[in-house]
Amino acid sequence: MAWAKKKKKSTKISSGILHILTTSNNTHITLTDVQGNRVAWWGTGMLWFKGAKQSTPYAAEQLCKSIIQDAKDNMGLKEIGIIAKWLGMWRDGSFKGINDVWWIDILRIKEATPIQHGGCKRKRRKRN
Repeated sequence: MAWAKKKKKSTKISSGILHILTTSNNTHITLTDVQGNRVAWWGTGMLWFKGAKQSTPYAAEQLCKSIIQDAKDNMGLKEIGIIAKWLGMWRDGSFKGINDVWWIDILRIKEATPIQHGGCKRKRRKRN
C-alpha cells in the first residue's frame, strides 16, 4: 500500500508578532500569528553568517529584512507587533532592518528583557 502525500498547508496571516531574541553570539527571530502559533523561525546562520559574523548588527538587519520579505510574499503579512528580548547593538540592527521595509505597519513595540533580581536578603549573623 502506498502512502498518500500530505499537501503542505499554506498559512495566510495579515497580522503577526515578531519575537526578536538577541544574544551575544546570535540573533533569533520568530514570527507568530496573533494567537501565538509559530509561523516562521530564522537565525542568522540561515543566511550563511558563520562564527563571529553572526553576532553583528548587520547580520540582524539582513535577517529581519529577509524574514519580513518572505512573510509578505508567501503569507500576505501587512502589520506586525514586535517583542524584543535582551540587550546589545544587535537590537538596533534588527530595528533598522524592520524600519527599512517601508510597506509594513508596526502596531506596537514591547520590551521583554527580564530584570535581574538578586532575591531576598538573608538573615544577619549574630555578633556575640
